[in-house]
Amino acid sequence: MPHFTTSDGLSLHYTDQGTGLPILCLAGLTRCGRDFDFVAPHLADHRLIRLDYRGRGGSDWARDAADYSVPRESADVLELLDHLGLDRVAILGTSRGGLNAMYLAATAHDRLLGVALNDVGPQLEKSGLDLICDYIGRRPNAKTHQQAAGLRAKTATGFDTVPLSRWIEEAERLYTQDADGLHLRYDPKLRDAFLAAFDGGDLPSAWPLFDALNGLPIALIHGATSDLLSRDTALEMKRRRPDMVLTHVPDRGHIPFLDEPQAVAALNGWIGLMQK
Repeated sequence: MPHFTTSDGLSLHYTDQGTGLPILCLAGLTRCGRDFDFVAPHLADHRLIRLDYRGRGGSDWARDAADYSVPRESADVLELLDHLGLDRVAILGTSRGGLNAMYLAATAHDRLLGVALNDVGPQLEKSGLDLICDYIGRRPNAKTHQQAAGLRAKTATGFDTVPLSRWIEEAERLYTQDADGLHLRYDPKLRDAFLAAFDGGDLPSAWPLFDALNGLPIALIHGATSDLLSRDTALEMKRRRPDMVLTHVPDRGHIPFLDEPQAVAALNGWIGLMQK
């Protein structure tokens, strides 16, 4: 498995497959590069690079929870690009990955070819953040992948058409299973970092980071029933960037899997803008 070493000495795992347009896939807060397994077949004509952030997947855990931050993770991205000898990449960012992409647009704009955001924007809803607070860093009560999938199928809001088999695949990506039950595939200290980031009470706004995307082809894939990104915020993003490719994926909350027909069409439209 390929790894590279960061400037502070951590070994981070990544995959790099295919040729053509380089698309760097950045996953959600507690997730890893395998989150893009579902969309990968639809991007087979391009070079797909997937990074496991520090503390997730096959990467080393950070020594200090404070290093689980957007600036540090974005620095890791730039170090990966340097390691691969890539001057510029397109970024497909899911949730936390989209926040990292917007931060990079503000701090390293010349390294980006374009940005596609999966159910994330510059304004996030408190209800969705509260839900993350409830589970992040805590082992599930379920003892098997099957049990975890069953619970998710019953409680997931806005995913009525998703079969149990997909939730089992999701559980296998999120947890390891042994005789002791299920274990997180990420550093539990992510909880400390997440809670500290929202300790001030008022929800931070990142509209200046979104505006930093100016000049780049962008897309937004919005889960129509998302509790993290509101429709109003998605429409305001479109108002500010009329050229943005926008789709509202029906029967999906936070987050779309990206293999839905609407998501695939949006990604193809975004890629087309970069290939003009």
